[in-house]
Amino acid sequence: MARSSEHALSFGRAVGDYDRGRPSYPAEAVEWILEQIDPAHPAPTRVVDLGAGTGKFTAALVDRGLTVVAVEPDALMRERLTQNLPTVSALEGSGEKLPLDDTSVALITVAQAWHWVDVAATSLEVARVLEQGGALALVWNIRDSEVDWVARLGEVIGASEAEKYGSQAPPVGPPLERQAYREFRWVAEMSREQLFAMVTSRSYVITMAEAERDVMLARLGKLLDEHPDLAGRTGYPVPYVTRVTIARIAA
Repeated sequence: MARSSEHALSFGRAVGDYDRGRPSYPAEAVEWILEQIDPAHPAPTRVVDLGAGTGKFTAALVDRGLTVVAVEPDALMRERLTQNLPTVSALEGSGEKLPLDDTSVALITVAQAWHWVDVAATSLEVARVLEQGGALALVWNIRDSEVDWVARLGEVIGASEAEKYGSQAPPVGPPLERQAYREFRWVAEMSREQLFAMVTSRSYVITMAEAERDVMLARLGKLLDEHPDLAGRTGYPVPYVTRVTIARIAA
């Protein structure tokens, strides 16, 4: 892992909040990712979702009728993924050590997780596993802070590693190179419980001192109760920008 293992492997301690509070992904983004595979390559039927967590992005691939192999290092997250998606093969592994054969898949997706890997080592592993014409899709959901209450939410809860990383062009190592990029704007409808769970499922909140976390959550509640766009609501339309970068093996 390129960053703190304590943070990277903390999510299983809040697996319920992660499953409840993390948003899904827009169907248009999944469609575009699949279109990026070399047209000369047969349509993929087997793909890999790396850093799959509880299966948030995995589910979007399954919904397309694909056979998905999920790779996830956290045992508790893998257990929840298997409960959510019993048809998916969930394997222990990491970007630096993929439990997959050479040239065995046409597509590898990494949603909300590339910032946890060693980029150089994982790029080599991805290149080893990809078939000719295959692609790596790096995906991030980023809240749209151009909306005032969302900007204020960011002031209350801070920025996660994913948000810091996903807001810039993600690095890849040789022999991969970035070749395409697109953004998708959409809205996730969240209940109050889901919005709180989205916050408490973040690694830096999971590992935060209890008193500090309580202060943050009290400020979150105050924002939801008092902001003019939110006061009196029981549901919250959270605007997102899904950012997708496609990388392939350089010619």
